Amino acid sequence: MPVPSPAHALVTGASSGIGADIAREYARRGKPLVLTARRVERLEALAAELSALVPCVVLAADLADPDAPAELFAQTQARGIFVDTLVNNAGYGVPGRYLSADWKTHADSIQVLLTSVAHLTHLYLPAMEAAGRGRILNVASLAGLVPATAGHTLYGATKAWLIRFSETLDQEMRSRGVFVTALCPGMTYTEFHDVNGMREKVSKLPKGIWLTSAEVARLGVDAVEAGVPRLVTGRSNRLIAALSKYLPDRLARALLASKSKDFRDAD
Repeated sequence: MPVPSPAHALVTGASSGIGADIAREYARRGKPLVLTARRVERLEALAAELSALVPCVVLAADLADPDAPAELFAQTQARGIFVDTLVNNAGYGVPGRYLSADWKTHADSIQVLLTSVAHLTHLYLPAMEAAGRGRILNVASLAGLVPATAGHTLYGATKAWLIRFSETLDQEMRSRGVFVTALCPGMTYTEFHDVNGMREKVSKLPKGIWLTSAEVARLGVDAVEAGVPRLVTGRSNRLIAALSKYLPDRLARALLASKSKDFRDAD
């Protein structure tokens, strides 16, 4: 199958935070970009910033819309763009208890965090397989590796799914030249905590556990380019993940529950 040139990286949730910095990291490495998110003004500003380095295509989309993945794919196909790098970054948390939000709010979050990831991957993966090369970087979270806590009920659950999905897909595809990485950041300086109303609480956490979104982006791109199936960023976060795995379940849950009020809204 002929491969259109040049190949692009498609980054979802590219309007801010880790997604924007992943786009910047790929631009520094000379990778043409397809930038997508809801906020078109921010995408256009980022494209203007990066267009001196690489070609940038802006495609606004709301991944809470079940039709959005197919529409994105159709637009890249119509432009003759071969996406050999897919970055599934778009996401957010719904604060509070499960019953504190209506079903539409939860359904939209599931669509963005889970269904759109599976759908976009299913759309773009065949061309990567046919070309014998590709990278898929799924931005998961440390929350998918540690015991559950009250609040943000679906977030950790969907991230745990994303980690397992990534690892399974990597085993299926690496012999075909396609590598899949689950990137698992912990506390990261982004707008994430402003959007879910937790900025005041999380600002009280120790400074040493935080990384910048640029650091997380660089580590994530390095990992997927090296074919690393899963990466937890930062020494503190790797220690937390290891303790969660090796401590007795009851003790690990109790320890995390005692601290969860500092980073989770369970009201």
